[in-house]
Amino acid sequence: MSQFEALAKDFLAQKRIAVVGVSRNPGEAANGIFRTLRDKGYEVFAVNPNADSVEDGPCYHTVQLIPGGVDGAILVTKPEHSTQVVNECVAAGVPRIWMHNNTWMGSSVSEEGTAVCRQNGIAVIAGGCPMMFFDPFHKCMKWVLARMGRLPTA
Repeated sequence: MSQFEALAKDFLAQKRIAVVGVSRNPGEAANGIFRTLRDKGYEVFAVNPNADSVEDGPCYHTVQLIPGGVDGAILVTKPEHSTQVVNECVAAGVPRIWMHNNTWMGSSVSEEGTAVCRQNGIAVIAGGCPMMFFDPFHKCMKWVLARMGRLPTA
Protein backbone atom coordinates (compact mmCIF):
# COMPACT_ATOMS: atom_id res chain seq x y z
CA MET A 1 0.00 0.00 0.00
CA SER A 2 1.38 3.41 -0.97
CA GLN A 3 1.78 6.23 1.55
CA PHE A 4 -1.07 8.05 -0.24
CA GLU A 5 -3.36 5.02 0.12
CA ALA A 6 -2.44 4.62 3.81
CA LEU A 7 -3.06 8.29 4.61
CA ALA A 8 -6.33 8.27 2.64
CA LYS A 9 -7.50 5.11 4.41
CA ASP A 10 -6.75 6.68 7.81
CA PHE A 11 -8.43 9.95 6.83
CA LEU A 12 -11.57 8.25 5.54
CA ALA A 13 -11.78 6.04 8.66
CA GLN A 14 -12.69 9.19 10.63
CA LYS A 15 -16.32 10.19 11.07
CA ARG A 16 -16.29 13.96 11.74
CA ILE A 17 -15.00 15.76 8.66
CA ALA A 18 -15.12 19.41 7.62
CA VAL A 19 -15.29 20.30 3.94
CA VAL A 20 -13.86 23.78 3.48
CA GLY A 21 -15.04 25.54 0.34
CA VAL A 22 -18.61 24.23 0.14
CA SER A 23 -20.53 26.75 -1.94
CA ARG A 24 -24.05 28.05 -2.35
CA ASN A 25 -23.64 26.66 -5.89
CA PRO A 26 -24.47 22.93 -5.58
CA GLY A 27 -22.48 22.11 -8.74
CA GLU A 28 -19.09 22.84 -7.16
CA ALA A 29 -16.62 20.02 -6.43
CA ALA A 30 -16.66 20.73 -2.68
CA ASN A 31 -20.43 20.27 -2.63
CA GLY A 32 -20.16 16.91 -4.40
CA ILE A 33 -17.59 15.74 -1.84
CA PHE A 34 -19.77 17.06 1.00
CA ARG A 35 -22.89 15.25 -0.28
CA THR A 36 -21.01 11.99 -0.89
CA LEU A 37 -19.57 11.96 2.63
CA ARG A 38 -22.95 12.85 4.13
CA ASP A 39 -24.66 10.11 2.11
CA LYS A 40 -22.02 7.59 3.24
CA GLY A 41 -22.83 8.27 6.90
CA TYR A 42 -20.09 10.70 7.85
CA GLU A 43 -20.84 13.58 10.18
CA VAL A 44 -19.80 16.27 7.74
CA PHE A 45 -19.57 20.03 8.28
CA ALA A 46 -19.68 22.70 5.57
CA VAL A 47 -17.22 25.57 5.93
CA ASN A 48 -17.37 28.81 3.94
CA PRO A 49 -16.63 32.26 5.42
CA ASN A 50 -19.28 33.82 3.17
CA ALA A 51 -22.27 31.56 3.80
CA ASP A 52 -24.50 30.80 6.77
CA SER A 53 -26.20 27.78 5.19
CA VAL A 54 -25.53 25.46 2.25
CA GLU A 55 -26.78 22.03 1.18
CA ASP A 56 -29.88 22.40 3.38
CA GLY A 57 -27.86 22.81 6.56
CA PRO A 58 -25.65 25.12 8.58
CA CYS A 59 -22.37 26.41 7.24
CA TYR A 60 -19.56 27.46 9.54
CA HIS A 61 -17.38 30.44 8.75
CA THR A 62 -14.22 28.69 10.01
CA VAL A 63 -13.27 25.19 11.14
CA GLN A 64 -12.72 26.63 14.63
CA LEU A 65 -16.46 27.35 14.95
CA ILE A 66 -17.54 23.70 14.52
CA PRO A 67 -18.86 22.48 17.88
CA GLY A 68 -16.83 19.54 19.18
CA GLY A 69 -14.15 19.89 16.50
CA VAL A 70 -13.43 17.51 13.64
CA ASP A 71 -11.13 14.59 12.92
CA GLY A 72 -10.13 15.91 9.50
CA ALA A 73 -10.64 18.75 7.03
CA ILE A 74 -10.82 18.56 3.26
CA LEU A 75 -9.73 21.82 1.63
CA VAL A 76 -11.40 22.63 -1.68
CA THR A 77 -10.14 26.19 -1.83
CA LYS A 78 -7.83 28.22 -4.00
CA PRO A 79 -4.22 27.49 -3.05
CA GLU A 80 -3.69 31.11 -2.00
CA HIS A 81 -6.35 30.56 0.72
CA SER A 82 -5.16 27.12 1.81
CA THR A 83 -2.41 28.31 4.14
CA GLN A 84 -4.86 30.52 6.05
CA VAL A 85 -7.27 27.59 6.35
CA VAL A 86 -4.42 25.32 7.50
CA ASN A 87 -3.54 27.85 10.20
CA GLU A 88 -7.18 27.86 11.32
CA CYS A 89 -7.08 24.05 11.43
CA VAL A 90 -3.90 24.19 13.55
CA ALA A 91 -5.69 26.52 15.99
CA ALA A 92 -8.70 24.16 16.06
CA GLY A 93 -6.55 21.08 16.71
CA VAL A 94 -7.46 19.32 13.46
CA PRO A 95 -5.12 16.30 13.14
CA ARG A 96 -5.64 15.54 9.41
CA ILE A 97 -5.89 17.73 6.30
CA TRP A 98 -6.55 16.74 2.71
CA MET A 99 -5.82 19.42 0.11
CA HIS A 100 -8.00 18.51 -2.85
CA ASN A 101 -6.64 18.42 -6.37
CA ASN A 102 -8.76 18.18 -9.50
CA THR A 103 -6.49 16.51 -12.05
CA TRP A 104 -7.35 18.81 -14.95
CA MET A 105 -8.63 21.87 -13.14
CA GLY A 106 -7.82 23.76 -9.96
CA SER A 107 -5.90 22.52 -6.98
CA SER A 108 -5.99 23.46 -3.31
CA VAL A 109 -2.43 22.30 -2.72
CA SER A 110 -0.18 24.94 -1.19
CA GLU A 111 3.48 24.21 -0.51
CA GLU A 112 3.40 26.66 2.39
CA GLY A 113 0.23 25.09 3.78
CA THR A 114 1.75 21.62 3.46
CA ALA A 115 4.85 22.80 5.33
CA VAL A 116 2.68 24.29 8.12
CA CYS A 117 0.90 20.92 8.44
CA ARG A 118 4.18 19.05 8.77
CA GLN A 119 5.60 21.57 11.24
CA ASN A 120 2.54 21.07 13.43
CA GLY A 121 2.34 17.27 13.25
CA ILE A 122 -0.76 17.24 11.05
CA ALA A 123 -1.13 14.29 8.68
CA VAL A 124 -1.44 15.94 5.26
CA ILE A 125 -2.50 14.66 1.88
CA ALA A 126 -1.32 17.17 -0.70
CA GLY A 127 -3.41 16.28 -3.73
CA GLY A 128 -5.79 13.69 -5.02
CA CYS A 129 -9.50 13.56 -4.31
CA PRO A 130 -11.48 11.66 -1.68
CA MET A 131 -13.98 10.72 -4.40
CA MET A 132 -11.31 8.31 -5.73
CA PHE A 133 -12.39 6.00 -2.90
CA PHE A 134 -16.14 6.21 -3.46
CA ASP A 135 -17.54 6.39 -6.97
CA PRO A 136 -16.65 4.17 -9.95
CA PHE A 137 -15.54 7.00 -12.28
CA HIS A 138 -13.14 8.44 -9.72
CA LYS A 139 -11.87 4.96 -8.80
CA CYS A 140 -10.99 4.48 -12.48
CA MET A 141 -9.27 7.86 -12.46
CA LYS A 142 -7.23 6.79 -9.44
CA TRP A 143 -6.15 3.65 -11.30
CA VAL A 144 -5.16 5.65 -14.40
CA LEU A 145 -3.33 8.32 -12.38
CA ALA A 146 -1.47 5.63 -10.44
CA ARG A 147 -0.26 4.10 -13.72
CA MET A 148 0.82 7.53 -14.90
CA GLY A 149 2.66 8.24 -11.63
CA ARG A 150 0.41 11.21 -10.91
CA LEU A 151 -1.07 10.29 -7.52
CA PRO A 152 0.23 12.31 -4.59
CA THR A 153 3.20 10.88 -2.80
CA ALA A 154 1.69 12.36 0.38
